[in-house]
Amino acid sequence: MVLALAQDDNIVATLMSNRTLGLPDRIYDYLLSVSLREPDILKRLRAETAKLPMGMMQIAPEQGQLLGLLVQALNPKRCLEVGVFTGYSSLIVALALGPDAHITACDVSEEWTSIARRYWHEARVEHKIDLYLAPALQTLDRLAARGQAGSYDFAFIDADKENYWGYYERSLALLRPGGLIAIDNTLWSGRPADPKLDDPDTRAIRTFNQRLFKDSRVRISLVPVGDGMTLVLKLGT
Repeated sequence: MVLALAQDDNIVATLMSNRTLGLPDRIYDYLLSVSLREPDILKRLRAETAKLPMGMMQIAPEQGQLLGLLVQALNPKRCLEVGVFTGYSSLIVALALGPDAHITACDVSEEWTSIARRYWHEARVEHKIDLYLAPALQTLDRLAARGQAGSYDFAFIDADKENYWGYYERSLALLRPGGLIAIDNTLWSGRPADPKLDDPDTRAIRTFNQRLFKDSRVRISLVPVGDGMTLVLKLGT
């Protein structure tokens, strides 16, 4: 999913995958049949989002389930989300959080996040989510300026690709040592692996992956789920 769209929305949508890449339908359907435990409210949100012109921006359900599992294992108190869209990922995280945990969510679209708010309210998790409708770099900078560096436990980045490194650097600064960042679309339908492809988003993901690979502040694993999701563990004490 993206936070700020490229000039041609339809082109952006075709570059994304909201199911795990490379699996034949038979294997993908089997994967879901023996793994996916999706509550009805998430099914309905996913179905409503799929009807939107940019519905492909939503994360895959198996990817969402992995996020929920990670959050339950980590038991974070403070979470960041950069890129909300219609709220599927934030709803999954909120449902997995304890009663005293909290999400700071960043987006720029009142239209899309109005759908998110409706489902957060229905799921009775809206009190766990503070939504900031402003460019995410500005929101993250404000959090740091308020002395919140090192205070977050978990972050999910799923926004415009050309700003990925900026989102990552700011999220890393806000994260405590031992905290986890999950970053979506890092396989970008396989396009970064093709040197002949050099559109701005593909180039941004390729450069981001290369820089992250060399970042000694963290441990990483690019998991081939959905459109590729990189998990980043912040080192330090």
